[in-house]
Amino acid sequence: MAFEPQIPIASQTAPKRFATRLALFYAALFGLVGTHLPFFPVWLKAIGIDASWIGIITAVPSVTRFTVLPFVTGFAERRRSLRGAMIATAFVSALGFSVIGALHQPLAILLAYLVTACLWTPMTPLTDAYALKGVSRYGLNYGPLRLWGSAAFVVGALACGLLVDVIAARHLIWVIVAVAWLGALVSLRLQPLEVAKTAPATTSRASALLRQSGFLAIIVAAALIQGSHAAYYTFASIAWQNAGLGGLTIAALWALGVIAEIVVFALSPRFTLSPAILVIIAALSAVARWLIMAQEPPLPMLALVQLAHGLTFGLTQIGTMGLLVQHVPGHVMARGQGYLTACTGIVTSIASVLSGAIYAQHGQGVYYLMAAMALVSAVVMWLARHRLAHQPQSAASGG
Repeated sequence: MAFEPQIPIASQTAPKRFATRLALFYAALFGLVGTHLPFFPVWLKAIGIDASWIGIITAVPSVTRFTVLPFVTGFAERRRSLRGAMIATAFVSALGFSVIGALHQPLAILLAYLVTACLWTPMTPLTDAYALKGVSRYGLNYGPLRLWGSAAFVVGALACGLLVDVIAARHLIWVIVAVAWLGALVSLRLQPLEVAKTAPATTSRASALLRQSGFLAIIVAAALIQGSHAAYYTFASIAWQNAGLGGLTIAALWALGVIAEIVVFALSPRFTLSPAILVIIAALSAVARWLIMAQEPPLPMLALVQLAHGLTFGLTQIGTMGLLVQHVPGHVMARGQGYLTACTGIVTSIASVLSGAIYAQHGQGVYYLMAAMALVSAVVMWLARHRLAHQPQSAASGG
């Protein structure tokens, strides 16, 4: 997904410097996700939190995505300070995880996690908006930059996988805390982007996005695919642990999925299909993946199915970012990302809470719900594909 630079490049080193520092921050950001996503539920279980509470607690970030997050991204964009917001949210998130690590009661953890998530969840849409502005300005490719986040996810997951066989699971939270503080320090090195003057109608144009059927189709389709990962993110590690798999094996399974994701990001500049078709392929891949997961496949098949993560997550991300660049003006990109993440939060929070209840009663049968969500996403994008193809591209202006 390549874009032509729209602002003359004053220095030949500026694109490289921007790309290097952004890649490092993506690595720190998703290194935290790599330690948190597979093993935060394991830590909760280790300190005595039951499955129903785990489902509720892990739904918190999804709830903040459609409540607090749009206000944070909108405020940062109005202030034209994406970089400043990224730094602030990184430091507050690190502090929040430090507090969570000292707690052991489910209600206390829920409240502390809620406060932390209010500023942690905006980090990804803020970073993606910052990235797409820089990508447009310097003529870079999004996929090769984003892959460093996926690579760090693998390292984080493998590190925790090794540690869970060496240290007690109740200490895993401190690994998460350490990575969060590393990300906060890395954020200080992000390169400022030149501030472009904002058009007088910026505010109205931002809200007008929600009145565009094409934009709504993009965010709903993406939210349904990404939300269909809710049961996988919340209960996969627990289910695999209950099946007798060791920490390193669990981490390796997570790593397989993200390695496939890295390959998709690396190859994305060569993709010739339209972004809408990429999203449809990703949705259908998710349907197949979750139907197989519902059958409790043996380890060899499970390892093969994990490779589909490159399609269900990676291809969804590439297709969605391509659609946003085409249909969202650059000066409201952060809010466009915020609306996308908010919609994903609504879907994922509902799916997470339902997953907790369904998993407690039916175990792996929860993946049938995930497959249904992905199928609806494919239908939404299929119906919208012609409308999106005939809408004129919007200029991704800097800011």
